[in-house]
Amino acid sequence: MAHKKTWFITGASRGFGLDITKAVLATGDQVIATVRSKGEELARQFDKHPGLLVVTLDVTNEAQVQAGIQTGIDKFGKIDVLVNNAGYGLLSGVEEATDAEVKANYEVNVFGTLNVIRAVLPFMRKAGAGHIINISSVGGLSGAFPGWGLYCSTKFAIEGITEALALEVAPLGIKATVVSPGFFRTNFLDQSSLISSAQQIGDYKKTVGAVRDFAAQINYKQPGDPQKLALAFVQLASSANPPVHLLLGNDTLAMYREKTKALENDIENWYETTTGTDHDDVAKK
Repeated sequence: MAHKKTWFITGASRGFGLDITKAVLATGDQVIATVRSKGEELARQFDKHPGLLVVTLDVTNEAQVQAGIQTGIDKFGKIDVLVNNAGYGLLSGVEEATDAEVKANYEVNVFGTLNVIRAVLPFMRKAGAGHIINISSVGGLSGAFPGWGLYCSTKFAIEGITEALALEVAPLGIKATVVSPGFFRTNFLDQSSLISSAQQIGDYKKTVGAVRDFAAQINYKQPGDPQKLALAFVQLASSANPPVHLLLGNDTLAMYREKTKALENDIENWYETTTGTDHDDVAKK
């Protein structure tokens, strides 16, 4: 009989989290699914599946996260795979957002992710195994999206955290992957998942304003299939040698290649300046 994995998935009530939960349960693995509220509704949606444990918690509350992890351990005895999915979008020009709006986005997208990582790692270290999967975005690879810069900055943070974490935990038998999806047909652009800054400045109508209009037009017309994304997560967790970076979606791949090309052009155009800042006694390579 195949070894059953136990997954801990945050933000499982809808979107990516819900689709990943469905895909994982279909394999016979077990899921600890976290929601902020209405946990009983999620349990009923799965007919109170014996392999599903629904835990109500807020990822920004460290005590609740620690208690939720312990509840999952008490039920299933282990956590093999962590999927940090909880998060939301902030659509705003850099100048438009208030300090409170930006901090709230960071509390969930960055500090909430860190809360869950810190809570699960002691159990993975003890087991000498585990896989931490942090969900980033195409906006974690490129900030070339007017109106998304602040949200992108939270995902840039997740990219950097995961790269360092992967190196830190590798000697302990633990893997870490950051997944960067493009535009998928979920509720991400709904008001339930997307916050738009209260302030909208007219001077940004042609940039940020145009992106707001585009977001409304593309909602539920995005190219990505979330069910195929969920299957990719199952494949990722089954890999003996998972990547540190997994890009999902042709749009993500195209954007990354565009950024790489632009970066190479900047390096080439400013090569002399870049290489001319070392001390004179440092040998040129």
